[in-house]
Amino acid sequence: MTVIDSPRGASGALDDVTRDDATLRRFLHGLPGVDQVGAEARTASLATRSIKTTAKAYAIDTAISMVDLTTLEGADTPGKVRSLCAKALRPDPSDASVPAVAAVCVYPDLVETAVHALRGSTVQVASVATAFPSGRAALATKLQDVRDAVGAGATEIDMVIDRGAFLAGRYLQVFEEIVETKAVMDAGATDAGHAVHLKVILETGELATLDNARRASWLALLAGGDFIKTSTGKVSPAAAPPVALVMLEAVRDFAAATDERRGVKLAGGIRTSKDAVRYLVLVNEVAGPEWLTPQLFRFGASSLLNDLLQQRHKLATGNYDGPDYVTVD
Repeated sequence: MTVIDSPRGASGALDDVTRDDATLRRFLHGLPGVDQVGAEARTASLATRSIKTTAKAYAIDTAISMVDLTTLEGADTPGKVRSLCAKALRPDPSDASVPAVAAVCVYPDLVETAVHALRGSTVQVASVATAFPSGRAALATKLQDVRDAVGAGATEIDMVIDRGAFLAGRYLQVFEEIVETKAVMDAGATDAGHAVHLKVILETGELATLDNARRASWLALLAGGDFIKTSTGKVSPAAAPPVALVMLEAVRDFAAATDERRGVKLAGGIRTSKDAVRYLVLVNEVAGPEWLTPQLFRFGASSLLNDLLQQRHKLATGNYDGPDYVTVD
């Protein structure tokens, strides 16, 4: 039986993971520790990079194409979702050159509405699942959540891990829940005839330390997550540059060890074009330019898109827009 080899430096050759708690624990606690002061200093330094006009225009369009336009409120209605889908397809009705967003993210019961509204487009339909946002439910309930979403046509699932289990050191439980979620998704995808990708939400604000963020990132990647995601957007703090740095290092090092590229999704508190562009710089400098694509990097946001549209229009015209230039989500 093969086991996980400890990384050599920041990345190392990985063999198949055994479903053995001791092996998994040994690997995760053998990861290099995170220098929090160093992580904060590096992200602060990268945030000072000056982005000139042409590069800024490219960055804004790239960021728009990476947005998962999201509505996750108890008051969501089919009408609101249809309106959001129209905006996802044509973010600026007056300018056809603005790219469509990457996905629309909704609750499972509204997936079918989004699927009908986005039919024939490149915009993906994402659904939160597994007892979002707490992750506190019986596994059977979580998996039924996933079946419902995939059965309704979701092409992406944003699952939440059980943070209580992770913080209690029950790593194998978290690992196996991700594996089982992925298996249910794959079965549903086969029935539906289309691929379904898994984003694993770590809720880094509840993990407390960057070391935990690194361990959770590797755990999710080893279990088969296609993306690792910072947060639900329901807990503060959510996305933050040092956490993004750790997660980007994880996918970079995982790719170096396995030749498999996985993605990162940042969600929660990213509202301005300036923030989005700074994160794109971080992606380029830490993971590499290969990750500057919606297939490997996303923003989970709603209000961010409006600011990106306003900044794009200002670059094109030199004029600031009033609040009525963009639609209210």
